[in-house]
Order: sequence, then C-alpha cells, then structure tokens
Amino acid sequence: MDAALSPWLWIVVLLLVGVGLAGTVLPMLPGVPMIFIGLWLAAWIDGYERVGGLTMGLLGVLTLLSVVIDFAASAMGAKRVGASPRAIWGAAIGSIVGLFFGLPGLLLGPFVGAVAGELSAQKTAGQATRVGIATWLGLLFGTLAKIALSFAMIGVFVLFYFL
Repeated sequence: MDAALSPWLWIVVLLLVGVGLAGTVLPMLPGVPMIFIGLWLAAWIDGYERVGGLTMGLLGVLTLLSVVIDFAASAMGAKRVGASPRAIWGAAIGSIVGLFFGLPGLLLGPFVGAVAGELSAQKTAGQATRVGIATWLGLLFGTLAKIALSFAMIGVFVLFYFL
C-alpha cells in the first residue's frame, strides 16, 4: 500500500467508527455495520497482519447479531403486550420523525408513534399506552445491546491489533 495514502485511510477508519457509534442510537444510520466496515478497513490497511480472518469473522458475527437485535427488539416488546401491526409501523415511523426533533424526538417518537398506531387500530387508550411503553422499552434495550456490541467489537479489534 502507498505510504502516503495510509494516513488518509486511517482518517476514514476513524470517521466510519465514529459515525457508526452515533448510528447505534440514531435509527437512520446503520451504526454497527459502519463500525464493522471501519474495522475491516483498518485490518486491510495493515494487510491483515494483526487482525486476521478469524477475528474479522467474529466481528462479522457480532455485526449480524446486532442487526437481528435491532429489528427484533421493539417488535418483541410490542408483541408481548398484544400490539397491532399498526402500532409497530407507528413506532417505526415515530422513530424516523423523531430524528427531526433531536433527543426529545428520539426518546418520544417511537412511543408516540406506537400509541398513535394502536389508537388507529381502534384500541383503548390504556392498551395503546401499554403498547407504547413496551415498544419504547424494546427500543431502549435493543439500543443498549447495540451499544454494548459496538464497544465489544472495538475492544476485540483493539485487543488483537495491539496484542
């Protein structure tokens, strides 16, 4: 690899991992896959000498696990309390709309969307509130799991890179 190109590639690695970390809490960014791509690029820059195929395979499995968790967490929370499909769609739409309202939107958007979806399915306000809370808790636990997996991936990479 061209030595002059290497510092620029490391900047791309840092950007991918940094934006990926932000993406673990922002629903529109594929956070953990971006982290994986950044770590793969770092391994490639080094010619896979420090971080090889086995480690990258492990990081790939952790990435796939996080994607599954991301899709399943809120749906599982909502399903536990008998949410309608409209409530699940409402939570997804609320997550996207919430992006435009900063942190309060990120926190309240899925809840409001799930409640609105459940109410549109002609459920009671009490049921809609339970669904909203369960959906929000599912998203919260899913996000916490993605954050934990992201830092585990970075930790595994750093461990093998510097070990």
